[in-house]
Amino acid sequence: MNANVEVLLGQVQERGGYEMRQEAAGAVQSVLEVLGAHLVGDDRTDLASLLPRQCGPLLTDVRPASGPLTPSGFVEAVAERDDIDVTQARRAATAVLATVAEVADDWLLRRILTQLPPGHAGLFGRTDPA
Repeated sequence: MNANVEVLLGQVQERGGYEMRQEAAGAVQSVLEVLGAHLVGDDRTDLASLLPRQCGPLLTDVRPASGPLTPSGFVEAVAERDDIDVTQARRAATAVLATVAEVADDWLLRRILTQLPPGHAGLFGRTDPA
């Protein structure tokens, strides 16, 4: 299911409590770019294929990260990328990743979470896989 970008932005806007659609779009861009840098292979491309076509390149056209990030490091990377505070970055990360979790099936989400260090599931609104 390749969701319409306006639907995705609306969900992120609602989850993140953003007043403007542009704020939600900025959150989507930042979070997907940070996430894309930490995923490899089919998991990244499979997720990109489920997102609106405008969002796929945000995951796939980024340089791979030099190392893994803890969940707090992930949030800090979003904060640094957008020059915002950690609270705003956490709001962006959880709004976008929870929306992404709804698009991905359980199997793909599990594969994504196993690529990330433990603790990231909470950012996706889930519990860590066993």
